[in-house]
Amino acid sequence: MDETVAEYIRRTILKIPRDEIKTVLQKWHFLSETQLETINFHQMKESISQDVVQLCEENSAGIKQAAVLDIIYNHIYPEKRMWSVYQMNKTGEETEPFDVTDFKKKFKRQLRSALKNVTINFKEYEDNAIWIRIAWGTPYTKPNQYKTSYVVYHSQTPYVFVSASVLRSNLPLLRQALVAASNYHDIREMELRSHSLNSLKDIVFKRYSQNFQTYRPRQQEESNVAPTNVDIRIISENRSEKERIQRLNREVFGDGIQPKLEFAQYKLETTFRSDPKMDVLNMKEPFRCLVKFSSPHLLESLKSLAPAGMADAPLSPLLTCIPQKARNYFKIREKKDLFPESFGNP
Repeated sequence: MDETVAEYIRRTILKIPRDEIKTVLQKWHFLSETQLETINFHQMKESISQDVVQLCEENSAGIKQAAVLDIIYNHIYPEKRMWSVYQMNKTGEETEPFDVTDFKKKFKRQLRSALKNVTINFKEYEDNAIWIRIAWGTPYTKPNQYKTSYVVYHSQTPYVFVSASVLRSNLPLLRQALVAASNYHDIREMELRSHSLNSLKDIVFKRYSQNFQTYRPRQQEESNVAPTNVDIRIISENRSEKERIQRLNREVFGDGIQPKLEFAQYKLETTFRSDPKMDVLNMKEPFRCLVKFSSPHLLESLKSLAPAGMADAPLSPLLTCIPQKARNYFKIREKKDLFPESFGNP
């Protein structure tokens, strides 16, 4: 077994939590159960990785097997990467039956016609998802297995989820290969990114909860009991306000857990307005500002603001439209034709 393959397998094993190494190796199906039984999975991860490498050497593992192990790792832990969403388009309404074998052949042929030094590996999963791993080289160097791009394509849909490598210059080649292999005509990047691959799927496939029915507040047993020395009108007003906030919140966010996004970014390019006596208004350049909201679970955080009394209800559409518009990158420009590509609100 090549030393570079052995080192790559060792590093992949070290990335896996120790309690889950055996499960990952079982999904790999490269080492037999008999071989796995010889490994002490309670020892240090470094020792486990060395034992795995030794068994892989007995089985003559190559870069193909190492790449499949890496695909399995990224499928189990997709949140370790940043994912972007792309949408492909056709000129007409024609639909063609999807052939996964034909897709793989076209993808490889298109990509290797543009760059010879590249390794491509596929793995299919039960939800009609094809995972593609691409390790990039250059015209003069071999593929770097540590600078990989990942593509997740659900057949019969126009959406592609891409986790690009640091070599972003290869993205045009990747997009061309996807369009050619899937029989589409063009592809564009949506302004939607997250570490949570499943949440991105929930958004573009409309799988998250949206409940726009009229909210009927639950009757509370103690609601009719007024605390002593408190004006009953204040209690009634507070209850009505809470019910109003809950109703508006439910209309906007629904009942279920929101898709997980870590940030929303707003880039403002608008005219600065101030007192006419100021010279700022005479400037033709737009006023530029970047606003970024960050949270481990941004949409759930936004959902909790009004009930917690930290924001007025309803929230601004700029914040609540994120899942409906399937984007968390916005450019806010003048509504009038002061600037090209202007679109005003998102």
